[in-house]
Amino acid sequence: MKLIIAYIQPESLNDVKQALLKENIAKLSVVNALGCGHQLGYTEQYRGVVSEVNLLKKVRLEIAVNDDYLEKTLDVLIETARTGHIGDGKIFVVDLLDCIRIRTGERGKEAIG
Repeated sequence: MKLIIAYIQPESLNDVKQALLKENIAKLSVVNALGCGHQLGYTEQYRGVVSEVNLLKKVRLEIAVNDDYLEKTLDVLIETARTGHIGDGKIFVVDLLDCIRIRTGERGKEAIG
């Protein structure tokens, strides 16, 4: 079992969700996030005051998958979130030791579905 944590552009979220649904990957969590990556932000001027904006809006996706769904899920994320510009995001894959479905008490692969 793996936990996929992906940071993507907010405008990519809808396309990513629909592409994941087409591949029968429907269980995910979405959180709004702020972050700074390689693009290092930008400066803006308002009423003569220059300010540096280096925490940019991102969306954090968390998707728990069984090992046989890992590559399919990664392919969908990369294909739909990639624009080719700096700031497309990052994907992290972490080993998931256990998963428990609270309602039924199922554990492991059965709990992820």
